[in-house]
Amino acid sequence: MSSHPSPDRPDAPLTVAMLTLGCARNEVDSEELAGRLAADGFRLVDDPDQADTVVVNTCGFVEQAKKDSVDALLEAADLKDHGRTRAVVAVGCLAERYGKDLAESLPEADAVLGFDDYEDIAGRLRSILAGETHHPHTPQDRRRLLPITPAERAAPAVAPRTRLESGPTAPLKLASGCDRRCTFCAIPSFRGAFVSRRPSDVVAEARWLAGEGVRELFLVSENSTSYGKDLGDIRLLETLLPELAGIDGVERVRVSYLQPAEVRPGLLEAIAGTPGVVPYFDLSFQHASAAVLRRMRRFGDPENFLALLDRVRALAPEAGVRSNVIVGFPGETEEDLQTLCDFLVAARMDVTGVFGYSDEDGTEAAGFTDKLDPDEVWARTQQVQQLVEELNAQRAEERIGEVVEVLVESLDTDSDTDGGDDGATAEGRTGFQGPEVDGTTRLLGTGHRIGDLVTATVVATDGVDLVARPTGVAR
Repeated sequence: MSSHPSPDRPDAPLTVAMLTLGCARNEVDSEELAGRLAADGFRLVDDPDQADTVVVNTCGFVEQAKKDSVDALLEAADLKDHGRTRAVVAVGCLAERYGKDLAESLPEADAVLGFDDYEDIAGRLRSILAGETHHPHTPQDRRRLLPITPAERAAPAVAPRTRLESGPTAPLKLASGCDRRCTFCAIPSFRGAFVSRRPSDVVAEARWLAGEGVRELFLVSENSTSYGKDLGDIRLLETLLPELAGIDGVERVRVSYLQPAEVRPGLLEAIAGTPGVVPYFDLSFQHASAAVLRRMRRFGDPENFLALLDRVRALAPEAGVRSNVIVGFPGETEEDLQTLCDFLVAARMDVTGVFGYSDEDGTEAAGFTDKLDPDEVWARTQQVQQLVEELNAQRAEERIGEVVEVLVESLDTDSDTDGGDDGATAEGRTGFQGPEVDGTTRLLGTGHRIGDLVTATVVATDGVDLVARPTGVAR
């Protein structure tokens, strides 16, 4: 298929830069879009200033993420005033969630594309570059676009994928969407109902990633504990994990986002006991007060949550545990807040993300009447954040003396001498440190290379980050 020429070379292919905000699921979406574009004749570039089109994959999760996405779009639009850039296009969750409203409020973006535009993303970009007007969609609740009966659901088609990052870790999508109805969350309305990918597709993509040099697969979805339920086998993840871990070149498999109410003994055992699967438990507690959790349309209490953590640590004493909590939810009392704080102290988690409650468009909680004053939400959030920072630092100190395996992900090459990495110091992650959201580990000494898996002993900490001394040969 022919393409419109770039301004500097009439015969050159159109260039496109992908900017990704938000979570690891968005990273996969960007790489699938990049794969479609590359297959249809576009040339991918890293520098937006060298791109005919800048595609911004937005995040629409919370208010700050929305602001960051809009700022990224405005910054990209500024490139049109100088240099090569001719069009800026919004895709992703913010674009899907607000559609025509986003387009009207942000005329600096040349187009706002929804998820239904992804299949022909190359055609959409070509028409936009040709000066054609794209009419953005009117958002609707995407949960209604798929039948509820699992047997009637069709797994999404496999999209080509092009890696946009070259590191040794890559996200691998298990599923899309969510069937839960948490009162604070709008994600299901614009991501749709939960749909698992076929295991054969997941394995095939994992093999491809391994061939691209990936040593750690980071399994992502909105709710990994639900994987397989719409395919007729809720235990499908337990059987998939050994197959992924057995792929040549894959040293680690990590599972993200486990729903505590859906965690089952077999899944705990599979994560804790499968060789090559790291004992890492990303448990979305959100709160600890049973009353607050019920208002969130979630389930649990401190006793059940602590019992779950006891089972995890009985299976894998060195396990890493992370979670997120929401502070200041409508109706949260001082007693509820204390319950949360007491739970966090007892839980001894490695990392906890703290979010202050804010209304999200289209959620049930946005209509609740017993909301806390924003200043009170802020004060409570600061209180819990301070507590969490102390607890996470203490948990890191408990790791001193542990023997760990560190996957090297970056190098400080200031002392690099001969074009290799022999003079560079290394930073990476242990099995109990997830990408982006958790702490990191700095390796003492030099001579490491990106992708090395280094056995080391933890000797010091810096907040949630660790310092370790290598004690074995890298592999």
